[in-house]
Amino acid sequence: MRKFSARFNRLGTETAFAVGADAAAWEAKGHTVYPFHLGDINLPTPQHIVDGAMAAIKAGKTGYAPGPGIMPLRDALAEDVGKARGIEYTAENVSVQPGGKPVISKFLGVILSEGESVLYPNPGYPIYESQIEFLGGKALPYGYIPTVDGFAMNREEIEKQLTDKTVAIIYNNYQNPIGAESTDEEMQWVADLALKHDLWVLSDEAYFDIRYSGKGKSIASLPGMAERTVVLYTFSKKFAMTGWRLGGAIGPKELIAGISKFNTNYESCSNHFIQHAGVVALNGPDNPQQAIVRELERRRDALTAALQEIDGVRVTKPNTTFYLFPDITEIYHRKGYTRSADFRTDALEKTGVSFCSREHFGRPLPGEEKVFVRFAYSGIEVDQIEEGLARLKDFWEA
Repeated sequence: MRKFSARFNRLGTETAFAVGADAAAWEAKGHTVYPFHLGDINLPTPQHIVDGAMAAIKAGKTGYAPGPGIMPLRDALAEDVGKARGIEYTAENVSVQPGGKPVISKFLGVILSEGESVLYPNPGYPIYESQIEFLGGKALPYGYIPTVDGFAMNREEIEKQLTDKTVAIIYNNYQNPIGAESTDEEMQWVADLALKHDLWVLSDEAYFDIRYSGKGKSIASLPGMAERTVVLYTFSKKFAMTGWRLGGAIGPKELIAGISKFNTNYESCSNHFIQHAGVVALNGPDNPQQAIVRELERRRDALTAALQEIDGVRVTKPNTTFYLFPDITEIYHRKGYTRSADFRTDALEKTGVSFCSREHFGRPLPGEEKVFVRFAYSGIEVDQIEEGLARLKDFWEA
């Protein structure tokens, strides 16, 4: 039997789904599971968006759509994304996607040649690493340094990896899994780096609107950056539309045209009637989106408070995303663990609490000594958070 391609064998996966499989198997045995492992949202999509999709279906919007997306949605995205970032975009700067994730592979497919390298965050969204390597590039991971306020990018690590073959940096402000938010100075440093070394930038802004105070900021807004930055946009978080699979790439016209060429080759077009629902979402009232954020804030506060009550846990409360990334090094060593997989599965089987380990977000970097785990609070109610964390506290402090 013939072997699979070498390229396919370089393809990774989103390992949080494997944790979900463990949790589902444990629940199937009759146990209670407290799901902190997957960044899904268990809040309903606002009704006016659902109604918009149904109206589009009834109006016959069930056939093919243009590859780059329907013009009303491209116009609406150009207006919405541009206004929030102080940039003048037009429909030509927008390529509609079936979710935010496809933007990663298509951006890399346009700008990355085999043997060239891309900087990406680690810990970070695992698809970055997967797609760079799948496309024959060299993945250059950069880490973060714990601070009293959260995490800061390891600038020294970034600079020492740069070569003349480095073509891009993936920048995920409002970062999954660690919830980090760049200071203005750190964002400017990334921009200066890109300008100095002539790098493309993929700015993953999936959590741009999931913040509990202040306003989101984009590296694309800084001088000289709009013409070299592609913004990854998704409806999943902002409008509780994770399963609808709708997003977009917004950036320089020539690069966006290349991304749309991939649309034609991969899926022909994004779902027609869901694109019309996206128009309704962008042009609709802000109140439903604000209600989503306020509920997530309640969950963040409950989870942070509960984790801070556990002896041996160190965690800061981020102002963005819906993830906490606590340092559990003391507990890990106190209880005698040597494998993070055992630490995670023991917690599941002893308490029902399901979370991801640091290893689910990229290969650990040399010199990492502290042990972290990720808690997502987007798919669990406050009473479940408090109940599950009480059980986890008893187990970890025993």
